Amino acid sequence: MSGRWSEAVRTFGRRSLAGQFLAFQLLVVVVVLGAVAVVSVAQSTNEFRDVRGARMLATAENLASTPVVRDRYADPFAAQALAPEVDRAVALSGAELAEILGPDGLVRASSDPSRLGERTRVGAAETGRAWFGDAEVGGVRSLLAQVPILASDGRVLAIVSVSEPYPSWWALLSGAGERLLLYLGLGAALGMVASWLLSRRIKRHTRGLEIAEIAGLADHREALLHSIREGVVAVNNDGVITVLNDSAQELLGLPDSAVGERVDSVGLESAVVDFLLAGEDDRDVVIATRARVLALNRRSATSAGQDIGTVTTMRDSTELAALQAQLSSHKSATDTLRAQTHEFSNQLHTISGLVQLGEYDAVRAFVDELTQRRAAINDAVTRHISDPAVAALLIAKTTLAAESGVSLQIAEDSHLSPLEPGLATDVITVLGNLVDNAVDVSVGSAQPTVTVRVCDTPGLEISVSDTGPGVPSHLRDSIFARGVTSKPEVAGGRGIGLALVRMVTAQHGGSVEVSDRPGGGAVFTVQLPRTRVGAHA
Repeated sequence: MSGRWSEAVRTFGRRSLAGQFLAFQLLVVVVVLGAVAVVSVAQSTNEFRDVRGARMLATAENLASTPVVRDRYADPFAAQALAPEVDRAVALSGAELAEILGPDGLVRASSDPSRLGERTRVGAAETGRAWFGDAEVGGVRSLLAQVPILASDGRVLAIVSVSEPYPSWWALLSGAGERLLLYLGLGAALGMVASWLLSRRIKRHTRGLEIAEIAGLADHREALLHSIREGVVAVNNDGVITVLNDSAQELLGLPDSAVGERVDSVGLESAVVDFLLAGEDDRDVVIATRARVLALNRRSATSAGQDIGTVTTMRDSTELAALQAQLSSHKSATDTLRAQTHEFSNQLHTISGLVQLGEYDAVRAFVDELTQRRAAINDAVTRHISDPAVAALLIAKTTLAAESGVSLQIAEDSHLSPLEPGLATDVITVLGNLVDNAVDVSVGSAQPTVTVRVCDTPGLEISVSDTGPGVPSHLRDSIFARGVTSKPEVAGGRGIGLALVRMVTAQHGGSVEVSDRPGGGAVFTVQLPRTRVGAHA
C-alpha cells in the first residue's frame, strides 16, 4: 500500500506546474463542496430532530390520552384491541413504529406484530416524564418519543412509544432542497473552470517552466550573483535595495539585512546614495568613500517594457588609485626635472653668451645670483622641514609653481621633524595632491599664491591655502568624494586627488576639512592624531 502511495506521489510530482495547480484547486473545490454538504446534512439532521421529535412526542401524547388505550393497556388481548389505535397513530404521524409498553419495557401492543413480547428501552418516561431523543430501535438509530400513562397517584401504568428512523445522508441532503444541490453543482462547475483558467495563466506567466526548473534557475542565479567579483546592487523604483551580492556588501560595508531597506537608510555615504538613486546611466564614475575608492556603473532595468529600477556594478579601485597617486608623484618629479632642465638650459645659454662676449665679471655675478636664489629656495624649505622626502617634494613643487606663475610659500611657523618612511610616503601623497590642486586653482588670480603650513606638535597638521575662487559651503563635503569619469573628455579637476587625501587621512584616523581663506580662496586642513605620527629625533 505504501509503495503504491509513493508511486502516486512521484507521478503527481512529475505533472506540470499548471497541472499540479489545477489538481490542487480541484481538490480545494471538492473539500469545500464536501464541507458544505456536511454542514447541510448536519443542519438537516438537527431540523429533522427538532421538527419530527416534536411531532413524535405529540403523537405519543395523543395516543396516550385516547380512552381505549387508557382502559385496555393491561388487557390480555391488548395487542388485538389496541392495534387499530397504534396503526392510526402511525398513519397520521408518518412514524415508523408506535407501541404500548409496560412499565418494565415489555411490548404489549405494536404496529409491528413481530415485536410483541420484546423488551425495549424505557427512558425518562419510567419516572413519569414525557421525552424524546435518539435511541436504537430494532438495531436502527431512530428518533424516539415516549409518554407515560399515569395513575391518579402518579404511578406509571404504561408507556406510549413512537419512533421513526433517521433518514440517510443522501435523503437529508436531498431534503435540503433542489436549490442547494443546484448551487453546489454550479459552485463545482465554476470552481473547476476558474481553476483551469488560473492554471493556464500561471503556465503563461512562468513561460512554461516547471517547479524544478524555476528552482534550478533561482539557485543558479544566486550562485552566479554571489560569486561575481564585482559588487552588484539592484534598486527598485521606490529606492529600495532588492539585490545585494557578497562583493557589494564588502565594498559598501552593508549587512545582509540591507536588502529590503531604502538606500538612504542603511548608512551609505551621501555620494554613493546620490549615485544609486539618481546617477547618470552607462557612465563609469569613481567615488571615494572613507575607506575605498569605488568605480561604479549604473544602468536601468526593464521587464516587459516597464522600468523596474536600476542595477549598479562596482569595482574596488583603491589600489589603482594608490598607483595613480604614485604615478602622479613620479610625473610631478618628471615635470620638475623638465622645468629645471629648461631653466638650466636657459641659464647655460646666458653664461655661454657672456663668456663669448668676454664679460667674465658679469658671468661671475650671474652665477652668484643663481646660487643665492637656489640656496634661498632650499633654505626656505629646509629651515622648517627636516624630513628630506617632504622637503624635496616642496622644493620641486616650488619650481613647478613658479613655472605656472604661482608663488609657493612656506609659513613661518611651520615645523616638521623627520618621519618614518611609511608615514612620510602618506604625507607626500596628501601634501602633493593639496599643493597641485591649490596651484591649479590659483593660476590666473590677482596675486597667485599658495601657502603651505606643516606643524607636527601636537600630532600632525597640514594646511594648504590658495588664492583661487574658493569652495562653496554646500560642496565642502562632497568635493572629497566627487566622481571622476573614465571618459577623457570630462576627466580632470580636483577629482581623485582630494578623494585620495581623504582616504589616506581616514586610514590614519585623522580628518580633513575646507574653510575660507581671508581675502578669498580656500584653506584645506588635514589633522592626523598624535599617536599616528611616528617621528625620529
